[in-house]
Amino acid sequence: MLWTGIWNSSGGPTMALDLIQPDWPAPAGVRALSTTRRGGVSRAPFNALNLGAHVGDTAEDVSINRTCLLREAGLPESPRWLSQVHGSRVLPADRVRDAPEADAIWTRHAQVVCAVLTADCLPVLLCDDAGAVVAAAHGGWRGLADGVLESTVRAMDVDGARLIAWIGPAIGPSRFEVGDEVRLAFERADQDCGGCFVATRPGHWLADLAGLAERRLRAAGVERVFRATGCTYSESERFFSYRRDGRTGRMASLIWRAL
Repeated sequence: MLWTGIWNSSGGPTMALDLIQPDWPAPAGVRALSTTRRGGVSRAPFNALNLGAHVGDTAEDVSINRTCLLREAGLPESPRWLSQVHGSRVLPADRVRDAPEADAIWTRHAQVVCAVLTADCLPVLLCDDAGAVVAAAHGGWRGLADGVLESTVRAMDVDGARLIAWIGPAIGPSRFEVGDEVRLAFERADQDCGGCFVATRPGHWLADLAGLAERRLRAAGVERVFRATGCTYSESERFFSYRRDGRTGRMASLIWRAL
């Protein structure tokens, strides 16, 4: 979905942002979206809507991009950003100030925006069917194997059967080649995950990261799992991809409870 921006006399420019709205049966009080690279002011190789402050982009451009996202997406507050470390630490949003190290965030408070940044890894958004609690998790292969999704479900303190999950844009299964150590890391917790790996050459596999995440969610009791389409690696005009480009920007996936 393309949202069109305008100049705003109250504090600077906004601009056309290409924002993805999850196709999932979330309750009416839950708002969620993922950004793409389109829009924004960052210059190559971060062009254009880079929201990551840690990738080498100028602080000024990142600040402008974040301000434009705040205005165009109608966010109730600035997102609670994390310093993501590919782990399984989950924090309540009221403890998130100045980007602490963690890979997932949750809240029961209205108007508090939970956010994760990605550029190939999985953004996973969750809410309960009453719209009382929401969460966002960052799922690279290390974090997934270490249990970041299971930790997020536990932190939300809701039976998995009452939760709904949306897996946002990430690197696709035809582009994510990994070594034996990745497959073994997942098999330690899930002996039946072999269908998510396709052999390419000795000791190497194509991994279905979204499929692995869905298996972990379902094992945690989350029965309603929905996925975005598209591949961050393959769609260079729409998505940032760390594996494709190395030095690149970051997209955001956001979720919050409206009043």
